[in-house]
Amino acid sequence: MSVRSCFFILSCCIIIAGCSQSEKKPVNVTNVPKAPVLTDPFRFHKLVEVSPGQYYDILSWGRGSVDTGSFMILHSDSAGRKYTTTTGDLTGKIVDVYNADMDIDGHPEILIQAKRNDTTNYTGIYAFEFYESRVEKLDFPKLTSSQRKGYRGNDNFYISEGKFIREFPIYEGSGPSAKPSGAKRKLEYTLSSNSFNVKQLSKDSTSVKDKTVVAQPQKKQSEEKHTTTKKSEKKHHKTESHKKKHKRRHHSD
Repeated sequence: MSVRSCFFILSCCIIIAGCSQSEKKPVNVTNVPKAPVLTDPFRFHKLVEVSPGQYYDILSWGRGSVDTGSFMILHSDSAGRKYTTTTGDLTGKIVDVYNADMDIDGHPEILIQAKRNDTTNYTGIYAFEFYESRVEKLDFPKLTSSQRKGYRGNDNFYISEGKFIREFPIYEGSGPSAKPSGAKRKLEYTLSSNSFNVKQLSKDSTSVKDKTVVAQPQKKQSEEKHTTTKKSEKKHHKTESHKKKHKRRHHSD
């Protein structure tokens, strides 16, 4: 084979290889957007869209401490081109943010859940109701002594049918030795005239043992009935012996 023929074949191979590469479709790599990384002094951010054009950005911020700081609620009314800021002091870390209209008046409520290191109040709720031109701060009620019995935090909040629901496990014992009893307490929060109302949905059993204690009165009743039966039998036996004694006296006479 001549040099000219070899060169011709090599040129054809290069051309064919180039055509095959050009026919391959380019692979489109989809870039998945990453969640924005917060930089100091910001620690938390969540966007809540209440309705089209109504946005609420909730942020927490602060330097030098992780247990205290401040929060901001940035309300963007893009339709009316109005922008307002609501701020407040924060104790603990923001866990989540909830949006509701519990009083069904058309004005949204923003509830911020913060986790605290306080061993009595493990959770803090910062609640606000937003109107067209003002913001109303709402006082979220603390747990009563009966509601707090066996409480060790681990709260689970959620919105159900426009109501704010709170669930938490109930512990037995005190201090570090306290253990979950297996029971839970469930509370329902509603709003009326900017005041919260609390209703306990679950039975107030602070431990599994309490359920056993509730059943004891029925057992006591059955024991009392059994004792009464024995007393009646004893009385009947006494009456019979008295009759026999009286009969003997009658025969002796």
